[in-house]
Amino acid sequence: MNRTLPTIILALLAGLAGAYIGCRIMMPATTQGTEIHALLHRTIALDPDQEARIDALEAGFATTRAGLEAQLRRDNAALAVAIEQEHENGPRVADAVDRSHHTMGVLQKATLAHVFAMRRVLRPDQTAAFDRVVVRALTATS
Repeated sequence: MNRTLPTIILALLAGLAGAYIGCRIMMPATTQGTEIHALLHRTIALDPDQEARIDALEAGFATTRAGLEAQLRRDNAALAVAIEQEHENGPRVADAVDRSHHTMGVLQKATLAHVFAMRRVLRPDQTAAFDRVVVRALTATS
């Protein structure tokens, strides 16, 4: 009985640590896509057809991104549970990390496909400016 309370507190702290790590460290920034979109509109003069096509791409990608971000939240919750159960970097924790990394990779690939789809909407005289916007967004430090 004397060890029950410390064990419960330790399990709670491990779960909270796992959730914090999952949400703060392992979740990709969701602002990158919107930042590219905002920079695109500020930097490149789009004609109405381009605006409509890019807005449609954004709407479609928003659904994809939301689904993958929801999966990442589920992956991080599973990681928190694994940390709570194992209290070390054991096989359950490693599996949960692998699942989370897989989902992050799928999200990154989907984001790149979206960026290149937007690029295809542009005229050749606009692509160099777009490429600079993408590089700026990917290399921003904050």
